[in-house]
Amino acid sequence: MSRAGTGIIFLTVFLDLVGFGIVLPLLPIYSQNFGASGWLIGVIMASYSLMQFIFAPLWGRLSDRIGRRPVLLGSTACAVVSYTVFGLASEMKGDLALWLLLGSRVIAGVCGANITVAQAYIADITTPAERSRKMGLIGMAFGLGFIFGPALGALSIRLFGHAGPGWAAAALCAANFLFALTRLPESRRPGAEQITQRPRLAQWAHTLQHPQIGLLVLVFFLATFCFTCYETTLGLLVGRNFNLDPGRAHDAVVVGLLFAYGGLIGALVQGGMIGRLVKRYGEARVIAGSMLIVGGSLFPLPFIKGDQMLTWSLLLNPQGRDWWFLLAAIGALSIGAGLTRPPLFGLISMLTPGDEQGATLGVAQSAGALARILGPIFAGACYQYHAALPYLIGAAISIITGLAAWGLLARHHPKPAEP
Repeated sequence: MSRAGTGIIFLTVFLDLVGFGIVLPLLPIYSQNFGASGWLIGVIMASYSLMQFIFAPLWGRLSDRIGRRPVLLGSTACAVVSYTVFGLASEMKGDLALWLLLGSRVIAGVCGANITVAQAYIADITTPAERSRKMGLIGMAFGLGFIFGPALGALSIRLFGHAGPGWAAAALCAANFLFALTRLPESRRPGAEQITQRPRLAQWAHTLQHPQIGLLVLVFFLATFCFTCYETTLGLLVGRNFNLDPGRAHDAVVVGLLFAYGGLIGALVQGGMIGRLVKRYGEARVIAGSMLIVGGSLFPLPFIKGDQMLTWSLLLNPQGRDWWFLLAAIGALSIGAGLTRPPLFGLISMLTPGDEQGATLGVAQSAGALARILGPIFAGACYQYHAALPYLIGAAISIITGLAAWGLLARHHPKPAEP
């Protein structure tokens, strides 16, 4: 079942993230068109991560108790509801539209158990030796979803108007649900092991009191925090340093292509490089090295400037060197970020007993969701004070985290938990 189950999980996560990627870039634009203030746009954007922070451990524990398949099916069905509400909101105006937008993101966040449970599913059907490589496939599906999603969103707007992306995402998730319903087997037998169910705070305490797992969760929080700061401000920084106006169609496309370029590199890294690197160096060293790469890439980003409009012909001329410097920094950052997540979750999974995979991975995902809530707020405040500040602070955090991970993890060999 390992190969077939992995392929189905890959497709399930990919389709789910394509649906997510279709609507995510449009949320600020739609919110602004409906008259939302900057604060309310932030609330709408953060509501998904807030709900994931609250509910991810719950769904992980539930999947430990009743199995992965029903939780994956339920979360996928709820995604259909969420995007349907988004489609309805895009056809309305005023306060009702804003409330529906907010509601759609809350529903999506509450039911967004796919990633946590998919990781637990992979842990069920793989050996510790191949787990990080298989976790990399989930990361690859994640990255590819964010590449194809925005492109499909733009196409659906051109074909069907502003309501198109919501309905396209709902249709895609409905197809995903039917596919999983007919093809996805259960990876574990409910009740096959003695499962310890703990209240939410007790589960957090239990997970974090394990020294190595607690450190890995902290590393994931800090890595997600730094990358979210970069995601939040990159469009603003490129506009400032290269005289772009994201309100202009061409300039908006340039910013979108930069994100797609980074996503493609991250997907290739997680789909191709990660297995060989982990086999050669081990999870802990790859995690530590990836954080050092991220830190070294964040530092020069705010100081790369140019005054030429980006075109293909410019990249072939010496005048395009500033853009090449920017692409190199984004590429290196994407490599580092792509190398962080799979071995980190592979190592967490190896250190976790078999009956607690969903609960422990849920705590880790919840920590990441918290970072995605705090990161944009912190980055926005720092950027307003000085454009380079989010990047310099992120670089310092990443380098310190990488050195700490090297000293506390990479120099020792974590012992896997009993299955």
